[in-house]
Amino acid sequence: MIRLLISDDSAFMRIAIRKMVESEPDIEVVGEAKTGQMCVEMARALNPDVITMDVEMPVMDGLEATRRIAALGLPSRVIMLSLHDLPAYVREALGAGASGYVLKDASIAELRGAVSQVMAGQSVIPLGLINAVMRGGEREPRPAEVLSTLTQREREVLDLVAEGLTNKEIARQLAVSPATVKDRKSTRLNSSH
Repeated sequence: MIRLLISDDSAFMRIAIRKMVESEPDIEVVGEAKTGQMCVEMARALNPDVITMDVEMPVMDGLEATRRIAALGLPSRVIMLSLHDLPAYVREALGAGASGYVLKDASIAELRGAVSQVMAGQSVIPLGLINAVMRGGEREPRPAEVLSTLTQREREVLDLVAEGLTNKEIARQLAVSPATVKDRKSTRLNSSH
């Protein structure tokens, strides 16, 4: 039986991952953490075989939590879950001690395969990113290039972030939900650098 700890600040994602693996007869979810700090504490207490770790979490992000778990010498294998399909993110996750990197839109078969591979001592990297990760070199886009790829709404969010507004203030001003603002900032603005 593979003992799995799920770590993600989104209750929706924790439930989704749990539902994805519940049908697997050899995987048992032993806990759920909503912050990196909570994940480190639970990993120490529960000693899971595998941890699915969100990259971006409050209190302590997934990269730092992975570093701390590795520093503790725990045998748990970490699979980093992310929205970002950038080679630099994959390299950073592997450098922090993760055994794998899986995109959040992965199917149950892909997630199950990743769990099996890391349990067998292998690393897991999305197929489309392997060559870029191995090359190690990717040119950072220039600010003008990044700005030219943003939608009008993303530019509005960026302008309001630059003014120092919080997600709630930006949401109020643009008449959208704070979750929409957070999504725009994390999936486009953060992935552009």
